[in-house]
Amino acid sequence: MIVETQDIAPGARISRVLRGGWQLAGGHGPVERDRAISDMRAFLDAGITSFDCADIYTGVEEMIGEFRASLPASEQDRLRVHTKFVPDWSDLGRIDRAYVARIIDRSRARLGVPALDLVQFHWWNLAVPGLVETALHLAALRQAGAIRAVGGTNFAAAETAMMLDAGVPIASMQVQYSLLDRRPAGAMAALAAARGFHLLCYGTLAGGFLTERWLGQPDPAEISNRSLIKYRLIIEEFGGWDAFQSLLRTLQAIGRRHGVSIGAVATRWVLDQPAVAGAIVGARYAAHLPETLSVFGFRLDAADHAALAPLLAAHPGPQGEVYALERDRDGPHGRIMKYDLNKV
Repeated sequence: MIVETQDIAPGARISRVLRGGWQLAGGHGPVERDRAISDMRAFLDAGITSFDCADIYTGVEEMIGEFRASLPASEQDRLRVHTKFVPDWSDLGRIDRAYVARIIDRSRARLGVPALDLVQFHWWNLAVPGLVETALHLAALRQAGAIRAVGGTNFAAAETAMMLDAGVPIASMQVQYSLLDRRPAGAMAALAAARGFHLLCYGTLAGGFLTERWLGQPDPAEISNRSLIKYRLIIEEFGGWDAFQSLLRTLQAIGRRHGVSIGAVATRWVLDQPAVAGAIVGARYAAHLPETLSVFGFRLDAADHAALAPLLAAHPGPQGEVYALERDRDGPHGRIMKYDLNKV
C-alpha cells in the first residue's frame, strides 16, 4: 500500500495519515511503554512517517524521543514529529520569549532533536491579550533554527488571520474534523485556501466511536474515558444516538462496497475535504495498522457521496466557529478540559 504524502511547508513532507500520540499519555487506560515504543517502528516501516504529540501529553515526547534515538541516522531523517506549545491557562498574559524558549527547548531535549519539525500553538483564553505576540516568539525561534515550521491548533479563522497578518508563517492548523463535526468546512477551509496553509485533523474517528465497535450498540449509560465523553458530546450535537447509528449503518454499507472498515471510510472522507493535508489517527499500538493503511487503497465515489448527502444535510452537527463550544468553560464541552498541564 502506497501511503499518500503532502508538503505542508518547504522541506516538510508529511504522511497524510499521522500517528496520533494522545492515547499514549495514560488517560485512555494503561500503556505498555516498551510495546508502544517498539510498535512505532511498524508505523515508520509502513510509511506513516509523521507522528503527532504535544508538550502536555505526559511522557509522549520522551517515548518518541527514545524511539528516534534507537534508529540509525538515515531512519531518523524519515521520522517527522509534530508537537505542540500549550501554555497553561494560568500563565496567559505573562508569557515572554524566555517562557516560550524554555518549553521549546524542553521539547527539543525530550525528542532529542536540534530543531522541532512543527510546533502547533494553542491559546486557551481569547480574552487574555498576548496571542499574536506569543506566536511571533515562535516565529522568531523558527528564524533562530529551533523550529522548522510553525502551526496552530484549535484557532478559528479570525485568530488565524490575525497571526498571518502579523507575519507569523502559519504552515498548518490542527482542528477537530470528522463526519460528525464539520465546523472547519466553513470559514477555516476558505481561509486556508486563500492564505495557503493546510489543515491537520484530529477526531477523525471521534475517539473510536466511528468504528464497528459501536454499530448497533445502545447509548452507553456511563463513560469514564475522557476522550469518549468528549466525542459523545459531539454525537449529541450531531443529532443524538439514533442519528449516529444511522451514520454508522451508512458508513458500513459504503465500506462493504470497497472492502474496508467504517473507520477507513470516515478517514477517507476527511482526507478528501478541501485544504486537508492529513488526518491524525490515535493508536497505542500497531494492532490496527493494516486497517489504518487501507484508507490509501480506495476512493469515495459519487454513489458514496450520494448515500451520505441526505444524512449529512439532515444533521449538520456542531455549529459556529472551530473550537467555540470548547472555549466555553461553563458549557459541557469546556467543563471536561484540563487546562494547567505544562508547568515550567
